[in-house]
Amino acid sequence: MAAKNDATVLAFEKKLVPSDGYLYGTIWEERRQKEPVPLKLNEKSVRGTISNRLKSAQQNDPLKLNAEVEKPNLQTVDACALTEHHDTLKLSFTLKVLSGVEKPSASNGPNFNTLYPGVAKTYIDQEGFIELAKRYATNIANARYLWRNRVGAEKIEVVVDTGDNDKLIFDAKQFSLRDFESDHTGLLQKLVDKIAAALCGRLPYLLINVEAYALIGKAQEVYPSEELILGNGKGDKSKILYAVNGVAALHSQKIGNALRTIDTWYPEYEDSAIGIGPIAIEPYGAVTNLGKAFRSPKDKADFYTLFDRFALGEKLADKNQEHYVMAVLVRGGVFGQSGKE
Repeated sequence: MAAKNDATVLAFEKKLVPSDGYLYGTIWEERRQKEPVPLKLNEKSVRGTISNRLKSAQQNDPLKLNAEVEKPNLQTVDACALTEHHDTLKLSFTLKVLSGVEKPSASNGPNFNTLYPGVAKTYIDQEGFIELAKRYATNIANARYLWRNRVGAEKIEVVVDTGDNDKLIFDAKQFSLRDFESDHTGLLQKLVDKIAAALCGRLPYLLINVEAYALIGKAQEVYPSEELILGNGKGDKSKILYAVNGVAALHSQKIGNALRTIDTWYPEYEDSAIGIGPIAIEPYGAVTNLGKAFRSPKDKADFYTLFDRFALGEKLADKNQEHYVMAVLVRGGVFGQSGKE
């Protein structure tokens, strides 16, 4: 009889730990010589128009439509922009890379505790985290973590410091957001090797400092993270942006999501009609803005189905499934199962 994953308590700590990202304004020609200026949030009060979808009775009656449109849509919102003297956005954050994926932070399953460490070590010995490191490094180089700030930027430069006093400088637009087939020689390969060594444990510790510069134009709006408004929000601002000690910022979770957007192994990736591209590593392949889970248990493509087989020594269909499982463990999380099942 095959061994069973008997861990009802099971958790893994994340191995890629990004900081919050801080936003600054500077000038492109002096971006690495001149001290950048921290960006502040500005509050605006605006009178918007009614633009939501109306009920059929209102749409079909001109008087009711006019009465509805005349209502003021008053809003107080946060905004953030470069000054009239700056044309370049600078995003700065750090990324800690840790080892120990073969050691759960918590596990109460005797079968699992006996079999899983050997399986993980075999993966590390055979694969060395090279494939995952290549994808994480590419997402650092292509500045995916700029999110909306990346759109429309004339130039994007990424400066990476891995602590060797030898900064790696990338032209972000030379790296695709759609795949990970870029030439991984030279500077990018140095970053790949460092990340892989840290994940495997050959490096005890790796701290990467990342600075991304995007030439977007003087006084242009920039986009920090937006805070979730809990409750009904009546009488409060309708949009609250994120800031740390008065400096506009991106959530560490938002940066982490961009770095782990490496899953091209989900079943529908090759469907050109969908055109989603890579998705973030998630147990069910969840993409919330599309309202869809791309890794369904019905298709036996979800993390739990694959992990329960892989962790106990069963061979998966291909290496890509192994890469996906290990990427979820690098992401971290609580993966125990109910003891009642």
